[in-house]
Amino acid sequence: MPKLSDQELTAFLDEPGHLLRLATVDSDGMPRISPVWFLHVKGQVVFTPRAQSVFRENLARDPRVALVVDETALPYRKLTVQGTAELLHDLGEDDVWRDTYRAIAGRYIPQEAAESYIQNTIDQPRALFGLTLADAKVSSWRMPQEGEPATGIWARRYYGDGTKMAERLD
Repeated sequence: MPKLSDQELTAFLDEPGHLLRLATVDSDGMPRISPVWFLHVKGQVVFTPRAQSVFRENLARDPRVALVVDETALPYRKLTVQGTAELLHDLGEDDVWRDTYRAIAGRYIPQEAAESYIQNTIDQPRALFGLTLADAKVSSWRMPQEGEPATGIWARRYYGDGTKMAERLD
């Protein structure tokens, strides 16, 4: 599949509604996936766990993460990232970055509802984490568009030797 261009990737991450699926490592070594709201800001994906969330505890202990942002409709854009999350604001610093949280909530629910949500949960401390894409292992892809070769649907390594698609690519 073709890789997303830098412009396509930015546009995809800036579109409202896509969930971030964040993988962290539990204390027993098991992986944990958490669907979370996020915001893309200047090449960084930022997200916020509440104080009591398991994935915040996991990040405090081991900041290594993997994440996925994808869509189920054409052109089936996908992004996978492996990297190290950075604590941008710890618990108790919510007032410093509340506008960022407002922007995150506003990507998923109408602005009026987002403000109500913020006010109703203002007494629940959160941390703010970020993952800088330039410092991470990033893979992206989408379905070929009109005029692009259909042989670009998958990388060559996915086709067994001697198969029709492998022969077309070789």
